[in-house]
Amino acid sequence: MASRLCSCSCSLTPDHHFFINSLSPPPLLKPTPFPRTPSLQHFNFPLSPHRRTSLQIAPVSVQDPVLRQTHEPDSEKPKSYVWVNPKSPRAAQLREQSYDARYAYLVSIAESLNSCNPDEKDVYSVLDALDDKIVEQDAVVVLNSMSNPETAPFVLKYFQERIKTIREEVILYNVTFKVFRKCRDLDRAEKLFGEMVRRGVKPDNITFSAIISCARRSSLPEKAVEWYEKMPAYGCQPDDIHHAVIIDAYGQTGNIDMALSLYDRARAKRWRLDALTFATLIKIYGMSGNFEGCLNVYEEMKAIRVKPNLTVYNSLLDAMGRAKRPWQAKSIYEEMIINGFKPSWATHAALLRAFSKVRYADDGLRVYREMKRKGMELNVTLYNTVLAMFADVGYVDEAVEVFEDMKRSGTCKPDSRTFSSLMTVYSCSGKVSEAEALFDEMLAAGFEPSIFILTSLVQCYGKAKSTDDVVRTFNWILVLDLTPDERFCCCLLNVVAHTPAEELGKLISCLDKANAKLGYVVKLLVDGGNGEEQILMRETHELLNSVGPEVRRPYCNSLIEICVNLNMLDRACELFDLGLRLELYANVQSKSPVLWSLNLKSLSLGAAVTALHVWMNDLCKALESGEELPSLLGISTGHGKHRYPDSSLAEVLESRLKELNAPFHESPDTVGWFTTTKVAAKSWLESRCSR
Repeated sequence: MASRLCSCSCSLTPDHHFFINSLSPPPLLKPTPFPRTPSLQHFNFPLSPHRRTSLQIAPVSVQDPVLRQTHEPDSEKPKSYVWVNPKSPRAAQLREQSYDARYAYLVSIAESLNSCNPDEKDVYSVLDALDDKIVEQDAVVVLNSMSNPETAPFVLKYFQERIKTIREEVILYNVTFKVFRKCRDLDRAEKLFGEMVRRGVKPDNITFSAIISCARRSSLPEKAVEWYEKMPAYGCQPDDIHHAVIIDAYGQTGNIDMALSLYDRARAKRWRLDALTFATLIKIYGMSGNFEGCLNVYEEMKAIRVKPNLTVYNSLLDAMGRAKRPWQAKSIYEEMIINGFKPSWATHAALLRAFSKVRYADDGLRVYREMKRKGMELNVTLYNTVLAMFADVGYVDEAVEVFEDMKRSGTCKPDSRTFSSLMTVYSCSGKVSEAEALFDEMLAAGFEPSIFILTSLVQCYGKAKSTDDVVRTFNWILVLDLTPDERFCCCLLNVVAHTPAEELGKLISCLDKANAKLGYVVKLLVDGGNGEEQILMRETHELLNSVGPEVRRPYCNSLIEICVNLNMLDRACELFDLGLRLELYANVQSKSPVLWSLNLKSLSLGAAVTALHVWMNDLCKALESGEELPSLLGISTGHGKHRYPDSSLAEVLESRLKELNAPFHESPDTVGWFTTTKVAAKSWLESRCSR
């Protein structure tokens, strides 16, 4: 075998990925005491198997400074090559005399130092086992093999005191910094740097690389930036490796402009960037809303043949979730699996958030159950994310399953948001007894009733047509001195829209107390005569402009719903026209040379019925004016993701079309579409217009 005269000198040069390259130790042999006989420089095989070379031993002792030998010209110390039968006793003896044995012995010393007490006496006792003629390379091997940041400073001090000639003391400091980097001990690294400067030892690029890397591994990006910006003050100029790594640190500290500026330089100068830096860039673009930038960074990463790691994939999945692009999240996940990566907790969490945000309830449920099957613990935020998704789409049984899992987990307790989401599920389903039981459980858990919870309770009683309970809950809100907000008023208005006419007075009184302007408009709507349309439209216009943008459309929907339920379709059409003028509804009707369509999928049931009535009248006007109908007419109601017990929009529309004897039929090829031909539509419209 070939002995190594300088098996750890490579550790003193910067590595593109890890700043200080790890030592490449020879195969470890059984530790033996340091030999005092001459060592053999190299073993090699002869050029011909029939030719044997006599054994030659070069008179070189490993006690001499090995580092100096490696820098001497080959002409002064020619290399000698001999062949020794590896099975002979002589080969075993030569192995013991090689530097491999010395290296193994030094590694065993480092292991003892890792486990000894962190005080000078015990550390020195272990190191005294070395002979008196220790050299600088011995110190490098020992320190480089250590992983105890508490004993490393004593080891450094020992070698500084014992080694007579240290040509580059910064090397010993650098391998000590590497110990701190392994252990993520930035405090000791900074303390040692101060001592180093006080002793007059000048730091080099490797010094700063080790400290910056230590800060980065310690999740202290602001410290990494601080040390990076200190380099010029000590005569060290950051190179492309430093710049590439610090992109990650700037991104994590929120200095987005600097991070992206350095990234632009990195692309121009072809710096080598690691996968972690690309992951940070993807996060930066994702948080800023530039989701195409996320995908571009990923493609650039693959173009320069940097292999994505799990952190990169998780960052991409998180970004696609923010972008509401679950289909791309699925594609990235499949690519990750194909490339051999095992999904982590963060992977599942990112997928769960991505599917929940866009109500991909079935996909979200699969991910949730997969996490439970693998024994992954969800935090409160993830549980609430899943519950909110099920509340949006009406997955009652699944929501109860998640709620019970959360209580059984032993690590998470339901919070106010948890109870709110499940209360929403029950209220939208009209499950009064379940909602009341949940309300009692919430109070027992120590949570005070909030306006959000009581709003859901009002909605639940409204679904069950329990008007007196709605009034009782509203009075309770006043007793608790809670202020009815716009969301509550919107909910109460929606309850009014579905209340029988004989009980409207009770709820209008509540509306009047919650919002006088809203109560006045509803009174005009219900009680006003035919001569008050202008006053009604003016007051409604003022009302919609006085409330927040998030409730304007729901307010208008509910007012239209009241008109539809009271068979005041003309007044409903006037309110719908007002909604169009206020841009609360958009793209309801569209025309192309081959298709005229009505888009109802984003409307409430009452608004959809009203929009259908308006469209039919517009078609009659088009026919009377001589306008040519297209070959196809269609009405879109959407896919209908909700599973609440109310009739779906498609069912309501189908029933309405039958009442009108309209020739529209559900399309067998496209879900949520009702279509008819030009001939059938024209014949029906002519009959309708004549009436």
